[in-house]
Amino acid sequence: MTEKRIVITEFGTYAYPDPCKNIFSRFFTYFKGVEVTDNALVNVYPVGEDYYACTETNFITRINPDTLETIKQVDLSKYVSVNGATAHPHIENDGTVYNIGNCFGKNFSLAYNIIRIPPLQADKEDPINKSEVVVQFPCSDRFKPSYVHSFGLTPNYIVFVETPVKINLLKFLSSWSLWGANYMDCFESNETMGVWLHVAEKKKGRLLNLKFRTSAFNLFHHINTYEDNGFLIVDLCTWKGFEFVYNYLYLANLRANWDEVKRQAEKAPQPEARRYVLPLSIDKADTGKNLVTLPYTTATATLRSDETIWLEPEVIFSGPRHAFEFPQINYTKYGGKPYTYTYGLGLNHFVPDRLCKLNVKTKETWVWQEPDAYPSEPIFVSHPDALEEDDGVVLSIVISPGVGPKPAFLLILNAKDMSEVARAEVEVNIPVTFHGCFKRA
Repeated sequence: MTEKRIVITEFGTYAYPDPCKNIFSRFFTYFKGVEVTDNALVNVYPVGEDYYACTETNFITRINPDTLETIKQVDLSKYVSVNGATAHPHIENDGTVYNIGNCFGKNFSLAYNIIRIPPLQADKEDPINKSEVVVQFPCSDRFKPSYVHSFGLTPNYIVFVETPVKINLLKFLSSWSLWGANYMDCFESNETMGVWLHVAEKKKGRLLNLKFRTSAFNLFHHINTYEDNGFLIVDLCTWKGFEFVYNYLYLANLRANWDEVKRQAEKAPQPEARRYVLPLSIDKADTGKNLVTLPYTTATATLRSDETIWLEPEVIFSGPRHAFEFPQINYTKYGGKPYTYTYGLGLNHFVPDRLCKLNVKTKETWVWQEPDAYPSEPIFVSHPDALEEDDGVVLSIVISPGVGPKPAFLLILNAKDMSEVARAEVEVNIPVTFHGCFKRA
């Protein structure tokens, strides 16, 4: 506001050049390093006794959870080797935080580091000071890391899904300061790689020499990952194909009339919630065979002669241009463990217009929907004396834009049948939100 221009480049909007700098000044700025955004609008998560708002860069922002005031900015790259970190860390019940970010690995090639922030210790030192790298996943392309939004974690394993949506690092570094580019300008798709899935042992920090491959999809959110009799079950919200879904989310597309919005959505990668099953024990004698022996899934894993394992999924939710996205589960009790229910935001041609509950075993669904109401990510809150997985409530911020007083509200649903329990209305405009967490008062 002081400069009367956008001064930091954001995901889809580039910074307006400083009118006081000519091309040579901007060229030398480039050698000082790229100034990345600290616009922490994607998620909030706890570290020790503190709470941090985050985006997908190396900057996270400590906030006061009661007043929402900013306390300080933290640069994760000063504590551990990552160029950025996702907005979807895993938080274990003891407070341990796991996250993933890209980094420079061996021989100046790109790689992905899993980082661990320990729980608060008796000495009360900030846990971020004790951050460490647990394991490093190699990159399929030396200079073009995949876009990473989330990853899978179980008590014993870490699962990283490497998609064909790539960041052109050379373009990122060279164009940024010189002629004005944004994050979106630096994405490209590898049309031939499909998807690679990597697995590591969590406690030993050891990569498993297993080459899982499947057909191309975009991935933003893992639903859950768990172990079962020598297999890893990986449930994902996918978008079929190698083209980047974000290409269809420009405001110009979404502000068009409804028929045009639908036409654009029909061209885009189509959504599907999928279950992949990864066998952890491989015998070369089984080449050509389906290695999945679990009785409750139709997902397959076929060992090929080149020692890759080709995966075909079980579809657990699919509807024409209707996505099950922003998934949440009873994370505290069932994260990384066998589970039954997940809650999601229903996207109708990219427009969030419903909340859904899905039984991943039977594929039964429950829906909350209201005309001219646009909900956000559903957050599950377990009942203090819960006896069953879905004993609790679902929270969602709902906005009702349009003419006249249409307040936004906090919606509270019964997590069993998605019926309304209550709503708390506010007479202000609330932006559409991405992610968040429940904190007991």
